[in-house]
Amino acid sequence: MRGEGRPGADPVEALLIAGPTASGKSALALDLAETLGGVVINADSMQVYRDLRILTARPTPAEEARVPHRLYGHRDAAQNCSAGVWLADAAAALAEARAINRLPIFTGGTGLYFKALTRGLAAVPPTPPAVREAVRARLARDGVESLHAELARRDPVTAARLSLRDQSRVARALEVVEATGRSLTDWHAEGLPPLLPPERVRAFFLAPERPALYARIDRRFETMLAAGALDEVARLKARQLDPLLPAMKAHGVPALIRHLAGDISLEEATAAGQADTRHYAKRQFTWFRHQLPEFSWTAPEAASGAVRAVFAAAP
Repeated sequence: MRGEGRPGADPVEALLIAGPTASGKSALALDLAETLGGVVINADSMQVYRDLRILTARPTPAEEARVPHRLYGHRDAAQNCSAGVWLADAAAALAEARAINRLPIFTGGTGLYFKALTRGLAAVPPTPPAVREAVRARLARDGVESLHAELARRDPVTAARLSLRDQSRVARALEVVEATGRSLTDWHAEGLPPLLPPERVRAFFLAPERPALYARIDRRFETMLAAGALDEVARLKARQLDPLLPAMKAHGVPALIRHLAGDISLEEATAAGQADTRHYAKRQFTWFRHQLPEFSWTAPEAASGAVRAVFAAAP
């Protein structure tokens, strides 16, 4: 496998490229994969869904043909691709990359995925569909306040961490208690081991200047619409899926569904989608700064050189 680094240093088992949305991660990963003999492995929680190629800015078929790409569009929007599900998929992709002697290049913007790679993850078992459906039906009928109150009685530690605005996580925490009889706090104490030792990876976070990034986000959303994102969302809407599924909350999807329902204009939906994406980018900066300080922050224009320096052979 390429990626041995300098003599005397720990061999590099994987390259991690993170950053806010629209920071140029995918293009950088593709360029480096061609140069270093790598396979690009998706670490973005929305790009796993096959229903949303345009709106999640997945690599194009032509780009995917240039080097191996894994975990892009491999899940249906009706599924909840949790961090645990993704980690199992990532383990298989990592094993495949090693088997064909290619450098695994994980790229995306989902911080929890990267954290699971190098620090492990809570071993929460999957929720039976009947339990999940019952809790979601109660959420629709009784509201999040009722579920949060019950969670506070049964898992007060988790409830204290969750806002009433976070309906999905409140429902998820209650599902775990219902399905297992144990709290999320208990499960978090029994974690899954990391896939990659931190000392054997090189991790970079692309950090563009905020004004330029926000302008790029706005332009990209308009480009997505011109490329057919509205039709993509219309097909998703027609499936009548649970609105709390991750794919149904992808940036721009709720606003565009409201437009398709006649509630708001396309201009209003566009502005809402752009604002939602900008706010998410801001949260990504904060999350990585506090949760994964071991990532090396670099300007996008300097990232290629910084990565290549790590993999350059010593004279």
